[in-house]
Amino acid sequence: MSLDVLTQKSLSLFSAVGGWRTVAEGVASRVVFLIAYLLTGQVWTSALIAVGGVVVLAAVRVWTDRRYWPAVIGLAIVGGSALLAGTTGQAINFYLPAVLIQAVQGAVFLLSMLVRWPVIGLVVGAVRGERFGWRRDPAWRRRYQLCTAVFVVKCAIATAVQLPLYLAGQTTALGIAATLLGGAPAAGACIYLCWRILREDPKTAQ
Repeated sequence: MSLDVLTQKSLSLFSAVGGWRTVAEGVASRVVFLIAYLLTGQVWTSALIAVGGVVVLAAVRVWTDRRYWPAVIGLAIVGGSALLAGTTGQAINFYLPAVLIQAVQGAVFLLSMLVRWPVIGLVVGAVRGERFGWRRDPAWRRRYQLCTAVFVVKCAIATAVQLPLYLAGQTTALGIAATLLGGAPAAGACIYLCWRILREDPKTAQ
């Protein structure tokens, strides 16, 4: 399968799960909450402002794209973060789900490597329409293991940075770290590295 076809299918899969709007909503909620909290010092107020911002983005998404599930999932995640922060009265708890997600994601990706069913192989195999055929090719297995390792490293770095900040109660620093390491910038870097790893057929690359 050519790289162009793989790229088109990957973009279609990315669009199906929400695309860049989902990424933008996740980043926006963290940034908006942090700015609101720094300006008001009120946890509930900041949480409601963050939720309100995502509600607006979700409404625009539904109105323009008629896609409901990505909007609902985004609202649920942000709503859960806001509820956790509001009910505990601790602004830093708005970012606790982000810390936990990185830790759990890293563990799942690492486990998939240990059992030799790398997550990236499963995802790309589904996109390419070959399902589990790649497991019979040692060269492709190694590449998918390497790509999965890229995300494991990202999650490990994010957890190593975010968890101490959370335990130390550093809300501002954690908000910035969660946006950069747990959001679009780090994910984009990982996707680019994976693209570089997978862009050539291992049988022809020398």
